[in-house]
Amino acid sequence: MRSLFAVMVLAVLVSTSTTFADETEKAEKTQFSNPRVDFGIVVSDIDKALKFYKEALGLNERKGFEASAEMCEKAGLTDSLPLKIHVLQLGDGDAATRVKLMQTKTSPGKRADNRFINSTYGVSYLTMYVKDIDAALARAKKHDVKPIAKGPVDLAGDGTGAFLAIVRDPDGNMIELVGPKAK
Repeated sequence: MRSLFAVMVLAVLVSTSTTFADETEKAEKTQFSNPRVDFGIVVSDIDKALKFYKEALGLNERKGFEASAEMCEKAGLTDSLPLKIHVLQLGDGDAATRVKLMQTKTSPGKRADNRFINSTYGVSYLTMYVKDIDAALARAKKHDVKPIAKGPVDLAGDGTGAFLAIVRDPDGNMIELVGPKAK
């Protein structure tokens, strides 16, 4: 009787998870044309930012684009300032996350309070998943980028799982690096 009950529960779980997966797939196909999420970051010095994201973190630069002052005003992006957007990507393929960096020289904006993730409302940090936290931090260190606080922190507490280290870009924005230590 117990084994029959276990088989029935397993059958319900499998059919429910299959149905849930099917529904999730349908919703994703109907709501979005691409599963990728891009992040736009306005920076104070585009050259420093590009060097940090490409060299210290290892993102690859893709073909960027420009937006005219007129288009930016009509869309509500800027107050009649043109934008040149540099596109950087994690990994390959169309679904890989992209970070879009831009700078406006004539209207630099204000620096957000980004001392901690709870200092300001809005997007507070980016998380990047790495294959080897030590290698990622070694690459960053070559560019004088060090983890803040006591990173990397062992998330599982037993040395076997993922580690977390937070670094800052040239404008002080937090970048979480999460991944295991190479064995």
